[in-house]
Amino acid sequence: MNIFEEASASKVLGTHACWRSLRSASVGRLAVIGTNGPEIFPVNYLPEDGSLFFRTGPGTKLDALLEGGAVALEADGLNPYGTIAWSVVVKGRPEAVPDNELDQDQVDQSLSPWEPGAKDQLFRITPTEITGRQFAINPSARWWSPREP
Repeated sequence: MNIFEEASASKVLGTHACWRSLRSASVGRLAVIGTNGPEIFPVNYLPEDGSLFFRTGPGTKLDALLEGGAVALEADGLNPYGTIAWSVVVKGRPEAVPDNELDQDQVDQSLSPWEPGAKDQLFRITPTEITGRQFAINPSARWWSPREP
């Protein structure tokens, strides 16, 4: 198999497959442009009604989100056997969500943060672009040099 055949093993995901993949995970990486340049943060997210929702608290991430600049959220996952991987990127602009707009119990159950602390600000990203791909994972011997004893 040559390099061109390996590249063809990657499959571009359509919009519905991207959303299906996003629903199978709950943590992604949110990229924002802050005062000091690009920043990336892990976030718990909830895909709902064509948007991604997440909570945050005071700090660099919130400051960047309130600026309203474009953001990107990337999430990855594997099939149950660990043989197929996927990666999805959602691009859009963040929007603060009023407390009365969503069922807060559902949001609170779905958005359980890893880090302690107040996460009082709910945000929505409605995608302007969503892209994804999936690919078979090569056996590690193909990309990782064997260790010498």
